[in-house]
Order: sequence, then C-alpha cells, then structure tokens
Amino acid sequence: MPEARLHDASTIAVEIKGRGPTVLLPVNPRPVEGPQAEELRRWGADPALGRSLVDGLSDAFQVVAFDYEGHVLQEPKPDTLTPANVAGDLLAVADAAGADRFAYYGYSWLALAGLQLGIRTDRLAALAMGGYPPLDGPYTEMLRVTAAAHELAKASPASPPSDPTTAPPSDDPPGEVDWSTVEVSLTEAQTRQFVTLYQALQDFDDRAAQARLRCPRLCLVGSADEIAYDERWGGVQVSLADPVIRHRAELQTLGWEVHVLDGLDHMQAMQATQVLPILRPWLLGNLGPGS
Repeated sequence: MPEARLHDASTIAVEIKGRGPTVLLPVNPRPVEGPQAEELRRWGADPALGRSLVDGLSDAFQVVAFDYEGHVLQEPKPDTLTPANVAGDLLAVADAAGADRFAYYGYSWLALAGLQLGIRTDRLAALAMGGYPPLDGPYTEMLRVTAAAHELAKASPASPPSDPTTAPPSDDPPGEVDWSTVEVSLTEAQTRQFVTLYQALQDFDDRAAQARLRCPRLCLVGSADEIAYDERWGGVQVSLADPVIRHRAELQTLGWEVHVLDGLDHMQAMQATQVLPILRPWLLGNLGPGS
C-alpha cells in the first residue's frame, strides 16, 4: 500500500482499487467495527461509508482512497492546516498514486478542500462537492463554531484524545443531535487546526474563485442541511443547503451541475445510497472508463 508524505512530513496510507480514470476519495476505506461503529450509527453515520463509495466506483475507475480526516485527528496540524497546505496534501496523494490528472469528491469540509484544490492546480479533471456550498459558503460561521470547540477543548485539558471514528454518546434518535448536550472529546491541538483552517479562509472570495475553476463540476446537498448551534458552540446557524438553493441558477450558469436532495440533512445526504446514483453517472459522463 503506497504512502503519501504530507506538508508536515507525516505520512498517510493510500489504498488504490480498480482501473480507469483516477478518482481521489478522502474517505476511510476500512469499515469501522465494534463500539465505534455503534456510536457512528447513533449519529446517523454509516461505519462502512468509505468502503461503500470505493466499491461503488472501482469497477469503472481507479479509486484512490485515503482517510485524511482520520489522519489530521490522529496527527494534528494545529498551526499548518491552511487551505494551501491541504491542497498540497491532496496533490501529494495523487502523486503517490501516480496520477497526473484525477477527479476528486469530498463531503463537508473535505468538499471545501476540493474547492481549494481546484483553484490551485490544472491537474483536476473533475470536481464534486457534497454538503458544502461552492458559493456563499459559511466561512464566518464555521470559524465561530470551531473557535468555540477550541475553547471548550482548552477548558478540558484532561480529556483524552478521541479516536477519529468515535462520536460522543447520545440518547437522541439516530441522526438527531442535541448540540447543547454534546461534550468535546477532541484535544486542544485537534480543534485548533480547524480554527487555523477557517481563519485562513475569512478573506476567501468563493465568487471570484469560480473563474479559476476549469474542470466539470458537481455539487450536491440535502435540502434540510441546516445546523443550529447554541451559545456554547458559538450560537450560529450554519446554512449549507440555503446557499445552494438560492444560487442554484447562478451555479448552473457558472458550470456546476446541482443536485438538492429533498428532505435530507447533513448526515443523510452523505450516505452512499444517496451519493452514488448521482456521482457515478456524472463521473462516467465526464471522464468515462479508459479516457
């Protein structure tokens, strides 16, 4: 299994499956098992999401899977997780896989990472963003949320580092999270790296960035992807669906194919059963096996 060397000299394992045009997927290709899997299900997440995405694409594409989120939680980069360094890390993964040109699909902040990649390289053959708007992204709101998480982590220095695949216990129904009761289980360094990321994005103009994107582009979001955080978490509304819905016609004019998944929230819209019926035919149409 190849490894990519990232901007801080740490390494990340890269799993390659299938043949054809290369698709980078920043997902964990190994299903989570045991108690960690149960906690993920409690939050409405699929412990085998990464594996399902890889298997759903690898018959037509060379899928390059790497657990970037898990890596940054295991080896935090509190002062260096900047947009430029994240984009450089993604290029390092492509290099490790021997891919000169490649498509990329990311969800949530990893979709944001794909946008940052797209404006920094001409190697991107196709860009697919899920669960994060290409226009009018909530960068200010996410800075407040991540700063609040960082303050909570600093206030609990005795908290052990969390495993990136675990979630805090909850008595809420699956997929329904009461943020006022969630405890921070991440360390100061783990949370500070995301403050670093969103601080660096405060002056980012995602409208001006559109002119720098040349490859085919796809965005998908659940229509109910709206997250309300109480005062403990910054007291903000992180709106991920509304910008896509409001700017849908403009996004299409700018070259994006837009899909709004009716009634689905952030966790529901990321599931392979929702993503693959959209992502797979779009990739086939824009890349095609053997192209």
